[in-house]
Amino acid sequence: MDEMLAMTSNGAVRPGCRSEAAVYRGVGGAMSRLGAAALRLLDENGQRVGCAILTLLFTLPASAEPGFARLYKQQYGYTPSCNACHKDGGGTPVNAYGQQFKDAGMTLAAFAALAALDADGDGVANEAESLAKANPADAKSTPDIKGDWLDTASLIPREVQAAFPGVRAYLPRDAVLSPADIERAAAMGATLTREDENTIYVPLENQRPVGTALIFPVAHGDKTFFLLMTTDRQLRITGLAPLNTQHVPAASRTGLYADYRGLALDGLPAAQGEGLPADIARAVKNAGTLVYVRLKGG
Repeated sequence: MDEMLAMTSNGAVRPGCRSEAAVYRGVGGAMSRLGAAALRLLDENGQRVGCAILTLLFTLPASAEPGFARLYKQQYGYTPSCNACHKDGGGTPVNAYGQQFKDAGMTLAAFAALAALDADGDGVANEAESLAKANPADAKSTPDIKGDWLDTASLIPREVQAAFPGVRAYLPRDAVLSPADIERAAAMGATLTREDENTIYVPLENQRPVGTALIFPVAHGDKTFFLLMTTDRQLRITGLAPLNTQHVPAASRTGLYADYRGLALDGLPAAQGEGLPADIARAVKNAGTLVYVRLKGG
């Protein structure tokens, strides 16, 4: 994972001030708010060696615009958590506000179209909530009681945190695909488009990556469910967990995913035939390739 993780020869994250790749403290972290705060990095002797500015650039997967967080920050002056657009963090289905943003064209101009709407039905217009740093997608978050949607613990989906118990720091990777990435993926047997862009979560222990996590959709007929894929540091799959399977109950069978454990992301099998196993294989192949091309570089 050489490009974004900027690893040194001993596996540590290379020190230095960064504006796009920032180490975020998860549950129990010392920092409670985003903004202009900075996280000091320590070397192995405990010396301060640099800083990571907390400016996480979240992206939206599948049915949403990857630049939402950047556009939101440009419009309102701060970076939202992915709960502003997703029901439960990056990679999960979009919420009402995310759907409104999508329907309005997924551009900076879309916010003007959404301004007077009330996505969460709490009686306060979307823009009034955004300007007050309340979550326009959550009826429990209002200008008077904003809630914890901007707390750092809210920035990492709880399923990801549960998959890496004990981890308290994450390096979210904004996986935006270039034409070269898409071409490279095709050479690996995967079909990726800009709509496959996503957020890759990299858990850290002692400033070293210990794996990756990605939440991504699986299309089965006209229904969609989601999978959480985790890997080890060598980008071998350690688990596939089904999420939001209420529309495809058969997808909750864990036996569908057992054979993927231990497979390297750059050697995933292509889908064969039709049906649910083939749909899963196709989605896993694309998701694994996305992680590989974005973290391993050209």
